[in-house]
Amino acid sequence: MILAAGRGERLRPLTDTIPKPLLEIAGKPLIVYQLEALAKANVHEIVINLGHLGQQIRAYLGDGGRYAVDITYSDEGDAPLETAGGIIQALPLLGDESFIVTNADIYTDFDYAALPVLSDKEAHLILVENPPHNLAGDFALRDGKVAAAAEQKLTYSGIGVYRPVFFKGLA
Repeated sequence: MILAAGRGERLRPLTDTIPKPLLEIAGKPLIVYQLEALAKANVHEIVINLGHLGQQIRAYLGDGGRYAVDITYSDEGDAPLETAGGIIQALPLLGDESFIVTNADIYTDFDYAALPVLSDKEAHLILVENPPHNLAGDFALRDGKVAAAAEQKLTYSGIGVYRPVFFKGLA
């Protein structure tokens, strides 16, 4: 699943007329980098949630054929559901197995093929060193598991793998 519903507030006024996932870096929209990386990792069925200016994303990407992927859209309308809400709405489209979630607006060379298929864990998050805009970090690692509190925290990269059960009971 690619999360593409956000408003892109920090990039206004650019995102007043163009959704953040369609902003270009080196001549290519951010979301296209994600599609290409996922296809390279042999991930070909992709759900993209839409919100702010979502019809532009749908019009640009179409069914995904030109990127060697099959895209299904989960439209949240003009009131995006935030990250968990968007995933919960899309769960019927994601199936019963673990699935990758990535932000549409990140620029990374991460190899999605390196992500595990989860069978005994509910989630696997990719954490990175803290960037200047998030020096406090988001999560800590304790014995290889994410913990909320610790002396040193890392930042969530916007990439993870989840099993549907992780969202059970949330609405």
